[in-house]
Amino acid sequence: MNTFRVGKLNSNLLNELVSSIKKKDPRVVVGPEVGEDAAVIDFGDKYLISTTDPITFTSYKIGWYMVNVNANDIATMGGTPKWLLASIFLPENRTDSALVKEIFHDIEKAADELGIALCGGHTEITKGLDRPIISGHMLGEVDKDKLVTNSQAKAGDEIILTKGIAIEGMALLAREKEQELSGKYGKSFVERVQGFLHDPGISVVKEAHIANQTAHIRAMHDPTEGGLATGLLELASVSNTGVLVCEEKIRYLEETRILCSEYKLDPLGVIASGALLIVVAPADKDAVLSKLMQNNIECSVIGKLTDKEDGLKIIAGGEERELPFFEVDEITKVI
Repeated sequence: MNTFRVGKLNSNLLNELVSSIKKKDPRVVVGPEVGEDAAVIDFGDKYLISTTDPITFTSYKIGWYMVNVNANDIATMGGTPKWLLASIFLPENRTDSALVKEIFHDIEKAADELGIALCGGHTEITKGLDRPIISGHMLGEVDKDKLVTNSQAKAGDEIILTKGIAIEGMALLAREKEQELSGKYGKSFVERVQGFLHDPGISVVKEAHIANQTAHIRAMHDPTEGGLATGLLELASVSNTGVLVCEEKIRYLEETRILCSEYKLDPLGVIASGALLIVVAPADKDAVLSKLMQNNIECSVIGKLTDKEDGLKIIAGGEERELPFFEVDEITKVI
């Protein structure tokens, strides 16, 4: 029997399962679909956006993480994150009141920063865990004319990338390998990379809002587990297109280059929260780039969507080749 490795479910199996789900309620505007970040439900004069995301790779600031990654999913649909429920599972014989209070504090702090109301949830001590695990369920809303669905993207649209790639992955690496990396690169280097959580930051709520207020956005997607390459694959899958990107246009922070080289990781496949893929018609490209840069958000056009028959390609070193595919996130080689 073939078993699966840690990380996202096998993409072929997931597609098979999701495609078999029947739409039973006409008010479900966007249901389960690989490449869409959240569900959308018709609530009269607005759409309700609903998402759920767990935190499993780390236990550091797990409550803060959970709020931000769920808020990102709401924002990529063009919405405003509003309401949060959290399910918190804590390890038996390793949990004390200090840990529980820290997690709750981090959830509340992150929610307050984004104007999100913590509405409820569930907390328990769970047998068999070696660290806390949190799953968030977040709701948001969006005006109907501002909803962004990735299925609307089409061949010829331009792909903008904000900030850079592997931001979250490098912060995780610097936290989990702190002692080892401090000995080789120094404490200040490690602290700087750990700080990637906040600068450039893993939240994409601000840039998603700016883009959606500037032009008609064809698609937005935040590449998370599996990195930029998987994010592009998901985007192409839901929009029924191909992809052509240029490696030279993809921003890598210097610390990312150093650590990926150190651990022999392909940065294209490293968990990438903090980056945002924004897809626009060519006529809207300059307006979106200009507005993002006015707000001190690094951004660049990295490629375009192509016809599906052209496949997923990357130009590297002047040569066109297949975009790499990652069955599991590269970070699992180390963490």
